[in-house]
Amino acid sequence: MKIEPNRIREERLLEKIAAGGKITELAEMSDEYREHLTNLMMMQADSELAGAFGYVPWILKSPDIKETLQVSQIVKDEVRHARVMYRLLEGVGVDVDAYYASHNFNLRVDKDDLGTLRAADDKRVNIFYYPIETWYDFIMFNFCMDRGAGHQLEDSLDCSYKPWCDGMEGIFKEEEMHMAHGDQWAKKLSAEPATHDELQRAFDKWYPRTMNIFGRAGSPKNALYRKYGLKKRDNDEVRRAFAADVQEKAAKFGLRVPQWSPVAARMTEEPFIPG
Repeated sequence: MKIEPNRIREERLLEKIAAGGKITELAEMSDEYREHLTNLMMMQADSELAGAFGYVPWILKSPDIKETLQVSQIVKDEVRHARVMYRLLEGVGVDVDAYYASHNFNLRVDKDDLGTLRAADDKRVNIFYYPIETWYDFIMFNFCMDRGAGHQLEDSLDCSYKPWCDGMEGIFKEEEMHMAHGDQWAKKLSAEPATHDELQRAFDKWYPRTMNIFGRAGSPKNALYRKYGLKKRDNDEVRRAFAADVQEKAAKFGLRVPQWSPVAARMTEEPFIPG
């Protein structure tokens, strides 16, 4: 099959996307589209897998047998999500086995605040470098991060790459169940005087960390993602939707939403610290 020059593929691709069409084949992609698609899918795949590994200790530490099963199911879901995404990455030419073997997705860092920086050279969202140290942390991770992920992944449900859209249908439904698990426990723990303050402390920790995952407002890279139909909204638009959602839930549970403000010097395009 004759391969069209990259410029022609880019023009055809942008025309198709502008008309509401979906990309289904590698041959349709320009080099730029493939690069940005791969980057976004890698971030999701690595985050799903690192998230699963972070939850694993709570299979043993869960408060009762019901929760042991629940946490086990959440871990299974997240590993499945990662596998779905890595299969998509195989479809765009990534050597997933080699990539998996060369990274430590169980890495956690002993830092109070990474800001928006990464602690290694994988592509996980940086909140997945923090350890989950208590049951309150686990619940607030569900409550905050699963909710934040849900808001971020909404755009993928109708993005320009059809295989990603198709894979996201099941993933999104399961992420909503994880979020519901956090909501149920947050409601329960916030209603009990003996546990309310500890839950608030966990909220104070995880809410700012989640607010940092969305990226910089007006990011040039985000504009490129929108150009290629891989995202639909600016980073800050997604962050505001998440914050409003959390505000509504917190008010119902009698929780105070922590303060958060971006640190401009740390809000970078592709945050990374060599490990």
